[in-house]
Amino acid sequence: MTGTGLERFSINQMTVRQLSLPELVDACGKTGIAQMGLWREPVRAYGVEATAGLVRDAGLTVTTLCRGGFLTATDPDERAAALADNRRAVDEAATLGTDTLVLVSGGLPAGSKDLHGARERIADALALLGPYAEDHGVKLAIEPLHPMFASDRCVVSTLAQALDLAERFPAQQVGVTVDTYHVWWDDTAPAQIARAGAGGRIHAFQLADWITPLPEGVLNGRGQIGDGSIDMREWRGYVEAAGYTGAIEVELFNEALWSRDGREMLAETAARFAEHAG
Repeated sequence: MTGTGLERFSINQMTVRQLSLPELVDACGKTGIAQMGLWREPVRAYGVEATAGLVRDAGLTVTTLCRGGFLTATDPDERAAALADNRRAVDEAATLGTDTLVLVSGGLPAGSKDLHGARERIADALALLGPYAEDHGVKLAIEPLHPMFASDRCVVSTLAQALDLAERFPAQQVGVTVDTYHVWWDDTAPAQIARAGAGGRIHAFQLADWITPLPEGVLNGRGQIGDGSIDMREWRGYVEAAGYTGAIEVELFNEALWSRDGREMLAETAARFAEHAG
């Protein structure tokens, strides 16, 4: 792929979720894409070991596994279940050959208004999960989500908050995911990227564009690269100036894009990456 603009490109599985795993692997081979980020639900449906073999035999590299997390529950049984599920996620990442498990930390428990307490419960969980992940050769990458998700999905809304959590633990255990969709609005984010890079804590970098109006429910509003408000090369410049040399995933959740032919979407996404971020 030398000279194609795709040397760092990774396709996140959710971007083309209309493709089955075998279809995605086949399409990557035909499109010249060597890296992919995987999601636990379709991987488990296909079989973790089977997925590992499929990807390995195709010569593809798994850049991340999404996702662990949801660590904010107060109920002891729910917390125990979440910890067990995250340990399984670490095991799955190791089997798939990726060293990065992306964490979406979880929202406020029902009836709670205590953001600080929720973030402390994340730290308590990381104290247990970090060493387990390190023992399996996996790094935990806290992903801050846009503040519109703070109540129901992720109480970690900024890179500063993510790093305040991550820096309690060794960098080889816990770092951050930088996702343009979630941080592009934050004028402190470039300095926080530099902070993360200085500590060796940029464990994943993902791209999606910001388009409006947002759809009902807002979750599936990520725009195709080049269709929205974000300067992708600017953000790539920030992470590279901070020392990041890893894969750059494109991760899109968008019903209109999912309704299209998956192979066509994959080719388009690769072309948009080369044009706007390559």
